Amino acid sequence: MKLVLVTGMSGAGKSTALKTLEDAGFEAIDNIPLSLIATVASSDHLARPLAVGVDIRSRDFSAKEFLQAIAPLKEMKGASITLVYLDCDEETLSRRFTETRRKHPLALDRPVQDGIAQEHRLLYDVRDCADLVIDTTAMAAIDLRRVIAAHFAGDKGTLTINVLSFSFKRGLPREADMVFDVRFLTNPHYNDSLRLLTGLERDVGEFIKKDTAFEPFMDKLKDMLKTLLPRFRDEGKSYLTIAIGCTGGRHRSVYVAQSLSGFFEELGYNVSIRHRDLEEMK
Repeated sequence: MKLVLVTGMSGAGKSTALKTLEDAGFEAIDNIPLSLIATVASSDHLARPLAVGVDIRSRDFSAKEFLQAIAPLKEMKGASITLVYLDCDEETLSRRFTETRRKHPLALDRPVQDGIAQEHRLLYDVRDCADLVIDTTAMAAIDLRRVIAAHFAGDKGTLTINVLSFSFKRGLPREADMVFDVRFLTNPHYNDSLRLLTGLERDVGEFIKKDTAFEPFMDKLKDMLKTLLPRFRDEGKSYLTIAIGCTGGRHRSVYVAQSLSGFFEELGYNVSIRHRDLEEMK
């Protein structure tokens, strides 16, 4: 039996995650009563792996009851049970509810912020017990679909690497597994002819490569990652986010991220790349 339980904050992307799992061949069921989870999961009639969505809307839901309900499943011989928790910061969740004009299930007659804060408190223990926590704060729906697919739709034993560039001024990417700071490299921002360009353009790349620290840094970084990545894969990790940050997220981090992406592809890994703050500037 293969079962993926999807839970987390309302508005964090549970519907998107379940739809992605369904597209990957799972039988998806949303908002199931806790008392029925074990019955459905142990059914002899399941022909496909099962994805179940459970959250505070589920009948008789509480963190304690939920964890008690899934505990016997995790002990079943031959069963593969993964608890996925979708998280998101309160400001982003509030904005999502406001933009869609939806009411928070715990704040039907109160400000949405009250419901979000209460839900965070109610789900704290569930998050702490999750096998996989995905922070969707800075993710679009397509990004979440990519992460879910990489974890559950890929071939066993493969490793997908997401290379992410970002601006330190806009905050660390909460989904990052490894973060590297390239602010020590000479900044193209102070070159009048390069300021309005990005690390995707050749002139910026040539400027960055002229820094005497660039080549030694990249050589050592690649050597380290070349050693670490097979170990992550052998430990069963299927998805790894490597974040590269600079001051503005426009020049140095973008160029280094592009360079690493090409390096990983040459090594034969599945690679995706995203320039978080460059996208926001468009």
